[in-house]
Amino acid sequence: MDIDVRGPRFGAAVTTVVLAVVLITGSVWLLAWQTFAFALGAAGGAARSPYGWVFRKAVRPRIGPPTELEAPEPPRFAQAVGLVFAAVGLVGYAVGPEWLGLAATGAALAAAFLNAVFGYCLGCEMYLLVRRVTVRAE
Repeated sequence: MDIDVRGPRFGAAVTTVVLAVVLITGSVWLLAWQTFAFALGAAGGAARSPYGWVFRKAVRPRIGPPTELEAPEPPRFAQAVGLVFAAVGLVGYAVGPEWLGLAATGAALAAAFLNAVFGYCLGCEMYLLVRRVTVRAE
């Protein structure tokens, strides 16, 4: 079942704010929250993440039905990629080196920002690239 393209983009906007605050404050707890949010999105899809739930319950009823849908697999893969970067960032902030936390969090922030502002999902593009390569190899 396809999903509303605005949902993952809303999640990316919230993620952008959360990760920016992490970089400003160095909050391990806030990065742990974002890591958890990515884990839920990777396990259950973007619609099952906390930000997807907020979009479904609070935002979508106010903005009307979607005009565009997308397959759920690319955003789910993007959540898994975000999970990896957030987990690496969490390790960097929690046990060091701090530059690792900054770099991994900054990379995740850049990807979330691109999706939120321009609708360009790096994780989705990675998914599609891997899928094309896998199909050609078969």
